[in-house]
Amino acid sequence: MDALPEAWSQVRAPVIVPLLRLAVAVCLTMSVLLFLERVYMAVVISGVRLLRLRPDRRYRCDPLPEDDPELGSSAFPVVLDDSTDEVIKEMVRMECERWARKGINITYQIREDRKGYKAGALRAGMRHAYVRDCEYVAIFDADFQPDPDYLKRTIPYLVHNPEIALVQARWRFVNADECLMTRMQEMSLDYHFTVEQEVSSSVCAFFGFNGTAGVWRISAVNEAGGWKDRTTVEDMDLAIRASLKGWKFVYLGDVQVKSELPSTFKAFRFQQHRWSCGPANLFRKMLMEIVTNKKVTIWKKIHVIYNFFLIRKIIAHIITFSFYCVIIPATIFVPEVRIPKWGCVYIPSAITLLNSVGTPRSFHLLFFWVAFENVMSLHRTKATLIGLLEAGRANEWVVTAKLGSAMKMKSANKAGLRKQFMRIWERLHVTELGVAAFLFSCGWYDLAYGRDHFFIYLFFQSVAFFIVGVGYVGTIVPQS
Repeated sequence: MDALPEAWSQVRAPVIVPLLRLAVAVCLTMSVLLFLERVYMAVVISGVRLLRLRPDRRYRCDPLPEDDPELGSSAFPVVLDDSTDEVIKEMVRMECERWARKGINITYQIREDRKGYKAGALRAGMRHAYVRDCEYVAIFDADFQPDPDYLKRTIPYLVHNPEIALVQARWRFVNADECLMTRMQEMSLDYHFTVEQEVSSSVCAFFGFNGTAGVWRISAVNEAGGWKDRTTVEDMDLAIRASLKGWKFVYLGDVQVKSELPSTFKAFRFQQHRWSCGPANLFRKMLMEIVTNKKVTIWKKIHVIYNFFLIRKIIAHIITFSFYCVIIPATIFVPEVRIPKWGCVYIPSAITLLNSVGTPRSFHLLFFWVAFENVMSLHRTKATLIGLLEAGRANEWVVTAKLGSAMKMKSANKAGLRKQFMRIWERLHVTELGVAAFLFSCGWYDLAYGRDHFFIYLFFQSVAFFIVGVGYVGTIVPQS
């Protein structure tokens, strides 16, 4: 029984303390970098709003004539649909037939296989003969609902500005109020669309294509090499390759397209794995291509490598879990290692407040958002490392399941929940429960022997991991 304490005392001073101090220093450095990036974003977006640097002031976007014989159909894009939902496919087919009967030039096409997933579908769609007569392609996921004037508000930027390759619209979520998990997603994504996309579009005319609700110039797609399925983020891959060719992008925050958030934890977890693993894997594959590119400025290279990839896609994920869920709790058992208050309180608080500007209506949910994001950082960190190392699940593609509109969901669940309930063991998540136990133990130890009052945070965070671990998060769909 005395062997374990003796071994701990032997390795504590020469091994544990130096390694933990190094880990704290690395995490504090990453926190400062993330904080500076958020401050930079806040300064730029404030300048953009104060100076009213809207896209229509920077680019010509005169409305297209309703009946222009010179433009004809070239001012309108071909719309490609990639859906695994047979019901949606049938609805699209029927809608296309309805418009065709009215004399509208519209074609419905599907592919017979799933090779290459979404990239494969888009690549196959671009090979049809009718695409040669088109200049632009509008891309929407199956659950997106553009307004009738969507093309009239986006196409003029492409028609009048030959240097622009992509016009991206903002997502608006129809089921954000469905549950607390969808509210948390809305807060994260609103910051992305309100700040990150706006800043990148304004500063260097580059941002990652969101994979949907965007219009591409077909010649830019072809010049960039078309759609590739080498990673699970084919949209980001194409955007970076097009940017390295010198093409510009425009983000229209006032053009909003309705969409749906995943409301089950399983669907959200698979989505976050793809969104975290894919960019890290793409960074691994494109780093040298970006560095050696001679067609874009050094400023754009720095923006893509440092701001776009390193800070937002790698550091932001890794620092959240490693620092707040591993390093800080570990220091409780090693009092020789101290974390300055600015590193564990002030900077995290400032970053959280800066993130809140995207969704003012949810400001009162910031505490829950922090706890939930820390839980999800476990999966994002794992996915990021898998992508960087190109390990087992690097190319895993699971279609994000959507449950339909919130009203349909409610009516379906009212009947289903009366008859059956999901068995508890079907929704247990062992990893989250393990982290919850670790944080809870650290909290009790800090309450008994600590001096930094970390137990306040640790107890609340352990509860968040426990709630997710037992499956009481998101919409629970009974299993038959």
